[in-house]
Amino acid sequence: MSLLPPPGSARVLTIGTLVKTVGRGLWLVASALFLTRSVGLSAAEVGAGLTVSALVGVLASTPTGYLADRVGPRGIQIGALLAAGGLTAALVTVRSFPAFLLLGAATALADAADRGARGALIAGAVPPDQRVRTRAYLRATTNVGISLGAVLAGFAIAADTRAAYVGLVLTAAAASLVAATVFTRLPVVPPVVAPAHGPRLVALRDRPFLAFTVLDGLLSMHFGLLNIALPLWIAGHTRAPAWVISGVMLVNTVTVVLFQVRASRGTENLAGAARASRRAGVAIAVACVLFAASGGLPTAAAVALLAAGALSHVVGELWHSAAGWGISFGLAPDDAHGQYQGAYSMGYELGKMLAPVVVTTLAIGWGVPGWLVLGGLFLLLGVLVPPVVRWAVSTRESHPAARPVAV
Repeated sequence: MSLLPPPGSARVLTIGTLVKTVGRGLWLVASALFLTRSVGLSAAEVGAGLTVSALVGVLASTPTGYLADRVGPRGIQIGALLAAGGLTAALVTVRSFPAFLLLGAATALADAADRGARGALIAGAVPPDQRVRTRAYLRATTNVGISLGAVLAGFAIAADTRAAYVGLVLTAAAASLVAATVFTRLPVVPPVVAPAHGPRLVALRDRPFLAFTVLDGLLSMHFGLLNIALPLWIAGHTRAPAWVISGVMLVNTVTVVLFQVRASRGTENLAGAARASRRAGVAIAVACVLFAASGGLPTAAAVALLAAGALSHVVGELWHSAAGWGISFGLAPDDAHGQYQGAYSMGYELGKMLAPVVVTTLAIGWGVPGWLVLGGLFLLLGVLVPPVVRWAVSTRESHPAARPVAV
């Protein structure tokens, strides 16, 4: 699979995303060490600040998406990246928890604007039948960018000096500014005039769409399995060697890069996307069962089951991502793609907030029964998506997505 899509808007979006996510990878890997070892914040203060920032991001997602629809997504995207770059650079001046809290909340606001504008940009600059495929390219590219950033961050972590951390933060800030420059090459997507009557934030009144957003967001807690629960499970509850943790992460990253675009085929329409979501729930549930079975077994058997579980999980991850894009684009009115994409991102943010508590309590706290409960939960969430999509389709009389579908 080529990492870059054909020339045009999709390619510009992909290149800009690669640059931006290198900076994101830098920050994700080294932020906790920078804030504690260089700035001097406590771990509790860092956790509280990140939680507040996440809440700001959730609350701002739909309004900033609405702004992208009304003003034009290209300008909002570029402005959000410029703001994020400046705010990230300002982190080197932070010396107190209140300052970190303020900058973190402002950065979360810029990130929310970036997410909503990106969805509206794809909807406005990419043909409808290529939107899901474009999102697949962007996700594959995101994995590459974050991985590159993580490698670069290792140099700052190895040095463990104030100068190294400051250089890392400024490099992450520069990545946002360069990405903004790349996105100036995108065509201008004209703003959409708001309807003369009715509510402005229609996405927040679209009950079936919100129901899908909640289901999809809860299903996205599966990302916490790989990043949080599985490393703790492997280290404390299996006889597998510690290197398996890195191996599982590597398998996931490489698989997403190589196969996300291919996995998105057939999810361009609501029927195919809903079926993919159902399949995702099944695959992730199977992964939970395999992870649970690895506990207490001999080393070779544990490694084999963990590898099989990791493969099942990443297949479910590929289907889940593609399904979410297809449904969120398919259910959005033409004059509200920004706010619908912003509302859709609220679900992911919700899952990200809940995942640490849910997956550690169940998988680590309860052990094997907890893994099985998680598997049943993911299976149920995936099964519930198709009827919710049918409900959403039945409410849309004039939208193209209202055509009957076999879900």
